[in-house]
Amino acid sequence: MEFKAFDCKVENKVATLALDRPSKANSLDIAAWEEMQSAFEYLDTRSDVRVVILKGNGEHFCAGMDLSALMSLQSEDEKCDARKRDNIRKFILKIQDTINAIERCSVPVIAAIHGGCIGGGVDIVTACDMRFATDDAYFTIKEVDLGIVADLGTLQRLPTIIHPGIVAELAFTGRKFSGLEAQEIFFVNKSFKSSETLYSYVDQIATNIASKSPLVIRGIKEMLLYKRDHSVRDSLDYMASYNAAMLLSDDLQESFMAYTAKRQPQYKDLIK
Repeated sequence: MEFKAFDCKVENKVATLALDRPSKANSLDIAAWEEMQSAFEYLDTRSDVRVVILKGNGEHFCAGMDLSALMSLQSEDEKCDARKRDNIRKFILKIQDTINAIERCSVPVIAAIHGGCIGGGVDIVTACDMRFATDDAYFTIKEVDLGIVADLGTLQRLPTIIHPGIVAELAFTGRKFSGLEAQEIFFVNKSFKSSETLYSYVDQIATNIASKSPLVIRGIKEMLLYKRDHSVRDSLDYMASYNAAMLLSDDLQESFMAYTAKRQPQYKDLIK
């Protein structure tokens, strides 16, 4: 697929999806939000994609919502307040679903963050499975300074990633925090001194994941997301049912054969 607001390439089972509006600090207008959802849904249909790297071209990762999208809501001609509010609700749900598409993507999504990750950018990376950043990257839950309650997922996902008290501080103040601090509070897995080192490391992680059984990798993502939203007991019960169906696979046999023969396993792509 061809995209206007994104660069997309697939190589050696790894997809790299780059936000490509550098003149706008990779902020997303309505068309770009729609493209992001289409991009993740498209990559999820490709049997040759086992992991996705999400990054930004230019100086910043993502400056969040392009203000033109918000201004379009205020310029509506609708006179009925109830209908106008219903339209706003539909707009919010639509953008939420765009970010939900990152979680729905059945392969792991790794965010590689440099420069600014602001407002909606934070919403996006909280939906990713892993986050890595440069030391001088900066994050801010900016909505509080714009007179908005962050509504695209940060306040819902971030408390499951870092301590709720830290989430409260960052959300109430809107202060910037660096890649180094993000590592200290466990928002990112690791922080790096340069973009080159960041991308090199992320490529290694992605290549490693792409070499594993795609059936198992998909199952791990599903189990981690299920546990986030359910109790341990419910999650264990779901895990038992899942593996009752999925455990005895060709990938299990290939893993044992490769181990015995002291070679790298070769797993078939999933049928999509």
